[in-house]
Amino acid sequence: TRAGGHFATVYTHVDDLTASVRAVTPRGVWESRRLPGSGAGPSPDRMLLGSEGTLGVITEAWMRVRPKPRFRATASVHFSEWSDAVSAARALAQSGLFPTNCRLLDRREAALNFVTTDGTQVLLVGFESADHPLQPWMERALELCRDHGGRSPKGPTYAERDEKSGDGGAAGAWKAAFVEAPYLMNVLVSLGILVDTFETAVTWDRFDALHADVVTSVRGAMQEVAGGGFLSCRFTHVYPDGPAPYFTWIAPARAGSEIAQWDAIKSAASEALMRHGATITHHHAVGRFHRPWYDRQRPEPFAMALRAAKRELDPNAVLNPGVLFDP
Repeated sequence: TRAGGHFATVYTHVDDLTASVRAVTPRGVWESRRLPGSGAGPSPDRMLLGSEGTLGVITEAWMRVRPKPRFRATASVHFSEWSDAVSAARALAQSGLFPTNCRLLDRREAALNFVTTDGTQVLLVGFESADHPLQPWMERALELCRDHGGRSPKGPTYAERDEKSGDGGAAGAWKAAFVEAPYLMNVLVSLGILVDTFETAVTWDRFDALHADVVTSVRGAMQEVAGGGFLSCRFTHVYPDGPAPYFTWIAPARAGSEIAQWDAIKSAASEALMRHGATITHHHAVGRFHRPWYDRQRPEPFAMALRAAKRELDPNAVLNPGVLFDP
């Protein structure tokens, strides 16, 4: 899949870090040339990375790596208003500073993960470098946040070599919650509580309307099938032209109806994304859950090209049938 990682800017997806791949297909071996870059036609690497196992099985890959960071800088910035926090995240994304971490948590997400209890939205900002100290970058980032009403009560933290700058305060609380969340979700389901997430990406000019629609639609669906629930939002990645919002919802389960409840809430969320021209997934991939909405997102001529590639590479349709497209 074209999975996303923890870099909030620049290197957001695995294809940004992939130099070449080797895959086995029913028609033979598919191996690309290892190059720092190429303008020779469509990328064979990106085609395979996004194919979700439908065209071949990747057996080897050359990955781009960087030296371990020597310098780190972190800060947490609090905002009273969501709109101000969004504007600050946008300013950082368009500043050319390229923070390693630029994660915005709304007040519900911040409270859920014990990042803050004062009702503020929190923007977690971080920089890393193997080469140089980061004070000028962090100072400018905090200036931009202050321009949009943000405040950093504890100020920035700087660390060098093996010191840990992000394991205390708001950043540390967020890190701990992120690691524990998958285990907690399994426990909650066993206790009769439904928990799920969904994520997307959209341009800045459409984000406010999308966010409002998602909140209304998902809360409405939770009210209808579960009698209510909890919904929060955060940004996992930011781009100069838009954010990648990530939503978490929690609702009481009804024994025997859990799948129907989940389906109703998932459908409400996905339809809201489609109404605003957002992607059905930013980094979780399509799989089978997202297939109905992916069918509507992609151009039909592109779907025809994928089917043709499938017929040529996998004539007996043995590789992950039913994912992305029908043969």
